[in-house]
Amino acid sequence: MLELIMKVLSIVLLDLILSGDNAVVIALATRKLEGKQREKAILIGTAGAIVLRVTLMLVAIQLLAIPFVKIVGSLLLLYIAYDLLAEETEETQEVTAGASLAAAVRTIILADLVMSLDNILAIAGVSGESKLLAVFGLAISIPLIIFGSQLILKIMDRFSLVVWIGGVLIAYTSGKMFVEDQYIAHVVNGWIPNLTHTVVVPMIFCLVLLFLVFTMGGKKLVKVGSK
Repeated sequence: MLELIMKVLSIVLLDLILSGDNAVVIALATRKLEGKQREKAILIGTAGAIVLRVTLMLVAIQLLAIPFVKIVGSLLLLYIAYDLLAEETEETQEVTAGASLAAAVRTIILADLVMSLDNILAIAGVSGESKLLAVFGLAISIPLIIFGSQLILKIMDRFSLVVWIGGVLIAYTSGKMFVEDQYIAHVVNGWIPNLTHTVVVPMIFCLVLLFLVFTMGGKKLVKVGSK
């Protein structure tokens, strides 16, 4: 009984720690939507994320064993961070509600697919052979992410700087994922021993993101109009 309690507490703690990045992505992706559009984006995006998480739980270990998966995932995450922050430098901020909703849902699902691998793998490891504990871990991660995203959204509505902090945080996560790939870790540590255990590479990813946003982000225009 004590072992079961410890596993449950471990899963809850893991979800609290690892769900933060996902909440930031949802908040960033839906920050420009209004009222019901924002709620729809969060609900639809989260529903899609649930389906993906259940699927990933079944194949997470095999998927992460495929060479270069984390490299691809990290670069995709960096692009997501760029795409979100590029909107802050657009010359035109008006977008159609339908397009914004679809874009927000797409971003939420895609980012959750990339960022949930470690979360799911950690939960699967703690759960052992218990499918019930694994499902429990997935179940509680969803409301944590939704609640977290709503809280972050309220802060973003008041302080625009938080949007940039969130984007940089995603880029930092991208950098961490990049050096977690076995091939990259071997090459990087061959140049400078134990470099992958420092914040150097994640910080480089943050600088690359800011460089791309400030040099290319302002050139991205959004068409104004209705369908």
